[in-house]
Amino acid sequence: MATTPASSAFSFSFTFFLLLSFKTANGDVIEVQQQQQLHFHTVQLSSLFPSDSCDVSPSSSATQGLNKLPVFHKHGPCAQAQQLTRSTNHHKPTADEILRQDESRVQTIQSRSRKAAGGDVKVADSTTIPAKDGSTVGSGNYIVTVGLGTPARQLSLIFDTGSDVTWTQCQPCVRSCYQQQEKIFDPASSASYRNVSCSAASCSALSSATGNTPGCSSSTCVYGIQYGDSSFSVGFFGTEKLTLTSTDVFDNFFFGCGQNNQGNFGGAAGLLGLGRDKLSLVSQTAQKYNKLFSYCLPSSSSGTGFLTFGGAATKSVKYTPISSIAGGSNFYGLDITAISVGGRKLSVSATVFSTAGAIIDSGTVITRLPPAAYSALRSAFRQQMSRYPLGQVTTKMSCEMEP
Repeated sequence: MATTPASSAFSFSFTFFLLLSFKTANGDVIEVQQQQQLHFHTVQLSSLFPSDSCDVSPSSSATQGLNKLPVFHKHGPCAQAQQLTRSTNHHKPTADEILRQDESRVQTIQSRSRKAAGGDVKVADSTTIPAKDGSTVGSGNYIVTVGLGTPARQLSLIFDTGSDVTWTQCQPCVRSCYQQQEKIFDPASSASYRNVSCSAASCSALSSATGNTPGCSSSTCVYGIQYGDSSFSVGFFGTEKLTLTSTDVFDNFFFGCGQNNQGNFGGAAGLLGLGRDKLSLVSQTAQKYNKLFSYCLPSSSSGTGFLTFGGAATKSVKYTPISSIAGGSNFYGLDITAISVGGRKLSVSATVFSTAGAIIDSGTVITRLPPAAYSALRSAFRQQMSRYPLGQVTTKMSCEMEP
């Protein structure tokens, strides 16, 4: 989720961070666990590749007692969606495909920023959850399982800090539904589902959450979300009972009930929106969790991480303010001031970062930098690695592409 001079933003992938925590109240902060000293490690390359079996790691002692959901990689053995991938002869994405998918997502993010700055378009019609990995075009890479409805139906959703509206595919799939692992959610079988009327304030709020003006069908609010790769979800906007854990249940949760859905979402049933808009899960559960959540990504696609809501930070956590990006107030922004390589600060003007701005996005794989910063980083890295021969680039990504 291409770059414009006025509203471009570069995104940071958090695959290599162990713990991130966000708080989006007044005086928002992002907490990043950091190492205190500069030191070096020798890494056995074979350890970077995932195993064929799921490695379910025990929860960190620092997160015991919090509301946690397991997190898995979408294409790893821990993801239930992997069963669908194998049965339908789909393949894990190549490096080229990942780069193209990443570019599509960045385009979506930048498109949303431009829409927020210049108008929108009309739509035609303390809990922890395990997180799984799930890379696809236009969607994120990590999956959690939540319960929806009465009785609760377990659904695997891609969690996404770059999106706001939570949605899932719904029966009767009036137009189209892609193949997913679990049975498609049927609102008619739930005792707690309710449609949202076109005149409701929550319906009007979809404009800021999706960048699209909501539609109306038989007095029922219609949402529409489109991603950079032409994947999309359109359907009825409603409320339902959301179950994160056995003790964390939320009535009247606003979500999208998709009737026309298209795209490669890796077998996941939909998307869990963790952005800053008032319709996001973070905002809708603010009374209980105070808009505080953190996530630990699996170290490989065969591992397990977690998504935690609420709870206090550990003493070792460091803080940096969350900023707002022009035209993208729903994103989590950071003020980058400098980059160091091998303990040495790069000679890059601070205006290089302040002009573009930076966002953090759980669904973006590749870290992107403005050309001036990237060039300096590449030169410094090559100098540090001068004792090693340069390898051949095997992907089609141009290093001169716009960030």
